[in-house]
Amino acid sequence: MNWISNVVPPKIRSFLRRETPENLWVKCPESGQLVFHKDLEANLMVVPGSGYHMAIGAKARLNSFFDEGVYEEIEAPETLSDPLKFRDVKRYAERLKENRLKTGAPDAVTLAHGKLVRQHVTVAVQDFAFQGGTLGIAAGEAIIAGMTYAVERRTPFVIFTASGGARMQEGMFALMQMPRTTVAVQRLRAEKLPYIVVLTNPTTGGVTASYAMLGDVHIAEPGAVIGFAGARVIEQTIRERLPEGFQRAEYLKTHGMVDMVVPRPQLRDVIARLCRLLTRAESPAPSLS
Repeated sequence: MNWISNVVPPKIRSFLRRETPENLWVKCPESGQLVFHKDLEANLMVVPGSGYHMAIGAKARLNSFFDEGVYEEIEAPETLSDPLKFRDVKRYAERLKENRLKTGAPDAVTLAHGKLVRQHVTVAVQDFAFQGGTLGIAAGEAIIAGMTYAVERRTPFVIFTASGGARMQEGMFALMQMPRTTVAVQRLRAEKLPYIVVLTNPTTGGVTASYAMLGDVHIAEPGAVIGFAGARVIEQTIRERLPEGFQRAEYLKTHGMVDMVVPRPQLRDVIARLCRLLTRAESPAPSLS
């Protein structure tokens, strides 16, 4: 028995016992290293020792991507939220409410416009924390709206993908977003505007089968899982053992599916250089400060 709970009066006990927040230290899934959460956030959710890339929220990614963290969020069109009145263990409408409360976003895709090393860019971020980043009507409309915004303002379009695929609760309405977003990509191409895709962990299913693999340049974060079907499903189908690291970013780069693998802290500079190269913009003058 604990002597504090048995002997010490409750009022004094509250001074002796201080609760430690559960998220004060974060354990690296790869190395088991414990990292102070402030240090992890300062390093863009990349574990300093192992280099393991943990999930990062849409707001945090946008704050770290744009110059001085300044950007204008683009409002996505309103859509039908539950066209099939779907229900499994709970109503789909309830799941949407829970995800909106958890992430603070209306759906899985957040749009923004701002400057990247003094060059205007339009950005879409897919958040896996919202219903697994799945592609539904709202996410599809947001991506199309972002690409349309980029065409109207003649800016490069950058998308950070993270998804489990099409959203099953919306059925065929979700699957239709694949050809619709593909048509929007063709508009960018017709206007000769750069379309840069950053594949984060995981990017799978119908997202990989559509806009995620149609970029002018494909960048992947280290260790990201990228593919259509899961590795286990493929193994069971072909009845063969898959190669080590199959569907990981490094394996896909070696086999030509990804152009480059770039650690998260370096993405800003790499994408800025690509945007300047693809738009033939002049390099910004070095700061005197």
